[in-house]
Amino acid sequence: MTVKKTTIAFFSLATLLVLWSCKQETLNVDTETTITVKAAELKPKAIQEFVTATGTAFPIRDVQLKTEQAGRYLLHANPRTSQLFRMRDIIKKDEILISLDNPEFVNQTAFESKKLQHESAQREYTTQKGVYEKGGITLKELADAQRSFVDSTYAFDNAALALKKLEVRSPFDGVIVDLPHFTDGQWIESNTPVIRIMDYARLYADLTLPGKEMARLAQNQHVIVTDYSQPNTTVSGILTQISPALDAESRMFKLRVEIPNSDLRLKPGSFIKADIVVLEKASALVIPKSIILDRRGAKAVFVIERGIALERRIQTGIENVDEAEVTSGLKASDRVVTEGFETLRTNARVKIIE
Repeated sequence: MTVKKTTIAFFSLATLLVLWSCKQETLNVDTETTITVKAAELKPKAIQEFVTATGTAFPIRDVQLKTEQAGRYLLHANPRTSQLFRMRDIIKKDEILISLDNPEFVNQTAFESKKLQHESAQREYTTQKGVYEKGGITLKELADAQRSFVDSTYAFDNAALALKKLEVRSPFDGVIVDLPHFTDGQWIESNTPVIRIMDYARLYADLTLPGKEMARLAQNQHVIVTDYSQPNTTVSGILTQISPALDAESRMFKLRVEIPNSDLRLKPGSFIKADIVVLEKASALVIPKSIILDRRGAKAVFVIERGIALERRIQTGIENVDEAEVTSGLKASDRVVTEGFETLRTNARVKIIE
């Protein structure tokens, strides 16, 4: 009787061990086949394809002004700040920035004398025209009076032009970018650089690209410009010129991009990246290129349906560095696996996390 009870107890214990082992195995299988992933619902969005070049941004106008006459230096005040002009000041066209004091040169121009001669000749010519109309003088006498008036006008204008050489004026609206130091009253010679002005409310960049890209470019294409020193900030530009010739050594061609910069945010001399938009769609199914798997030359991604991962073969259209348009194989509202796809297989059970 004791042996029988022992045997029954033994078989009961063995049965419990087998059941516990099976339960553990079942748990292990479930744990191994449920894979944690991240997914995103596919929605239409815009996409652009680029041809990219790099280069340096230059101001549309840049001038180094020099003195045209010798004289004693005098820096003027900025009428908007009431302080002497300085670098970074915004200036207006024809504004006097610097003047030179040279009394000897002023005397040599005889400006006041020529002004009086001009006024006198003008009155004489007017008087003679009236006399001629009444028959009081000959045509030759009228012509002599006219010639004297014209000569006096030239002499007066030349004197005025000569005096303007004692002024340094801005030739355009712009910004002072360099202002060498001179002491007020210091004598400086002619042809001395005294100020540099840039107009960079519009910039340009001369770029180069391989010849194979020429057919994809066209005048007035939109350009997205990024300053490498401010990678999170972009501005818009436009492709304005394309050379039809290739460099004989590099097989590259030249193009020019212009960049509106009214807020002066992009600085002259900046190293820029220019993404020239060659293709674009306002609404397309777009996925990250990083999730596309290579299946012996075919492209595939994983989608999730009812907690199961399914591999889908796709075809792509417009592409850029980060994204690709899907032209077939997916539809709007599909949930595409964006993280954790590397170890997936089709029909695997998945758990989506945020």
